[in-house]
Amino acid sequence: MNRQRGLALSALLIWGIVIGLVAILVIRVLPDVIEYYKIRHAVKAVAADSGGKTVSEIRQAYGKYAEVEHIKTFTPAELDVFKQDNQVVVAFSYERRIPLAGNVSLLIEFQGSASARDSGQ
Repeated sequence: MNRQRGLALSALLIWGIVIGLVAILVIRVLPDVIEYYKIRHAVKAVAADSGGKTVSEIRQAYGKYAEVEHIKTFTPAELDVFKQDNQVVVAFSYERRIPLAGNVSLLIEFQGSASARDSGQ
């Protein structure tokens, strides 16, 4: 007698629920992760071109990148610009709270920094 192979209906339903929950989580988190990479790219570009610029000029340059990339989460006023080892460092840090269901939410802390040295100069 041949032994049956396959997946029971109950196992199929459980796997469907698990895959659905993971898909919902990815759909909710992915836009914020994409925006983080846009912010990181803009900060690296601004830091690479920061030689001899003032803090307000660096923030204005980031504002232009943010406008082009449609970055709404992080404003130029929130940038942390300082000097370290005679290099201008542009840093950022922010939190995003993503509601999942009811009173359950996911908190993600994004941060990064760049200097002209990190950008290949």
